[in-house]
Amino acid sequence: MNKSLLFLITSIFVLVLAACGNDSSTNNGSTADVSTTEKESNSEYPIVIKHAFGETTIHEKPERVATIAWANHDVVLALGVVPVGFSAANYGIQDDSGLLPWTAEKLKELGEENPTVYQDSDGLDFEAISDSNPDVILAAYSGITQEEYETLSLIAPVVPYEETPWVAPWRDQVLLNAKGMGMEEEGKKLVAETEKLIADKANEYSVIKGKKAAFGMFNIADLSSFFIYTPADPRGEFLLDLGMEYPEGIKKLITDDSFYIQVSTENADVLNDTDLFITYGTKDTLAALQADPILGKVPAIAAGNIVVIEDNTPLAAAGNPNPLSIQYTIDEYLTLIADVATNVK
Repeated sequence: MNKSLLFLITSIFVLVLAACGNDSSTNNGSTADVSTTEKESNSEYPIVIKHAFGETTIHEKPERVATIAWANHDVVLALGVVPVGFSAANYGIQDDSGLLPWTAEKLKELGEENPTVYQDSDGLDFEAISDSNPDVILAAYSGITQEEYETLSLIAPVVPYEETPWVAPWRDQVLLNAKGMGMEEEGKKLVAETEKLIADKANEYSVIKGKKAAFGMFNIADLSSFFIYTPADPRGEFLLDLGMEYPEGIKKLITDDSFYIQVSTENADVLNDTDLFITYGTKDTLAALQADPILGKVPAIAAGNIVVIEDNTPLAAAGNPNPLSIQYTIDEYLTLIADVATNVK
């Protein structure tokens, strides 16, 4: 199983999840050209974008946008553009389409019935990416290596993450990808619209406001340690967006900009000031945590204040939020959290 897939799933417990794999869909030579928005951005060229591997120069507005890895295509779609190719989702899929429901819905809205989907779960399909003839390749939320970056750059200018693999909260995903598209102002507008949606929805579930919450991942087959996503990760950041607070006990353990921390269960007392947890899991997860001789003594776990999101479902995939997935799942997500938050004393 590839490292990036482990990252997204996180329930595979190497916590290197979150990548994108892919399903196949060939372009058949069709020009799945971008559906340009009516309002052109006022970006001036060339655009120079600094990132983890140096800098990328884009000399003119890209007309054919490709994306790889997780969620970048959803940002492009949210900006009204159909990518000429993108990586298939490899987590949370309920059929063989490689498309999460919010992606499929937006493609239909934009009139694209046969998107080009790269099959890259076992490694980037450079040939397929090249065949889609992109003007730019967006990978703001990804874990590509220097070697992969250099190979992709032979195909088209590449916009990868700014500093750290898989560390790009949803706002950064939008702004960096939008800049690579020559749509920086549209990206800012999308961020503002999404922030308003989040605030409006969170206000409808006021019981969650101020609760100390953390998004974690517990492997009930091995509870000797567990993982907590940091505020640098989209999952952790989104809880703050919803009006919750990051627990001080966990915050003290964060020493770098990694998207997660691994904690030995013998140090589970760092969780004592956490009001509730969100985690991937199954119907057996809560009982297993409560039965553990150490974790079962953590106040939030003992009280059952655990939001268990069924593993490998669309809602679990939406744990890594972007504007499309937020709009599609926010009511379901907030309802689950609110139901648990009402039990917090």
